[in-house]
Amino acid sequence: MKNKSLRQILYRWRVRSGLFTFVAVLVIAAPTWISIAGGAAVGLAGLLIRGWAAGHIRKDRRLAVTGPYRLTRNPLYLGSFVLGAGLVWGARSFWGAGIFVLYFLVFYLPVMAEERDRLRALFPDAYAEYERRVPMFFPTFNPAPATEPRKWNPALFRRNKEYRAWLGTAIVWGLFTLRMMIR
Repeated sequence: MKNKSLRQILYRWRVRSGLFTFVAVLVIAAPTWISIAGGAAVGLAGLLIRGWAAGHIRKDRRLAVTGPYRLTRNPLYLGSFVLGAGLVWGARSFWGAGIFVLYFLVFYLPVMAEERDRLRALFPDAYAEYERRVPMFFPTFNPAPATEPRKWNPALFRRNKEYRAWLGTAIVWGLFTLRMMIR
């Protein structure tokens, strides 16, 4: 068995740990109809970012440099962050916000570094140029020039199973609504 780095372990456990993070936030949540509506609007923006990215990425086959990948090297994680911010808004909990930020810092910063190293190894020349032009997380307002004509592809959205994020988010908002009603 090959020794795994901490970053590889965090990469593998990031989604499962997100479930535990959500449960912790749900337990301390104090949602209202207004917080749920505002949070859902922010969360929808996160889902749209993720969906846009999922329709451009061919994981480990080709370096994604089109669509949102012209603005940030990690649009899926940016979308996840915006989605999480929407959930925290919906939860209406200062402590929930702290839990989410801690989770994101502990898991996603190392995961982004792990992916950067993997992509450097897979696409050494192309990634070096891409990394020079496009920021790691926060999007640029000066997008990298289009290097290929590829458009958003619904088949990639399905192949990347992005519909699971939409379904999971719908369940989460249902649980927040239930939490508000029994509170």
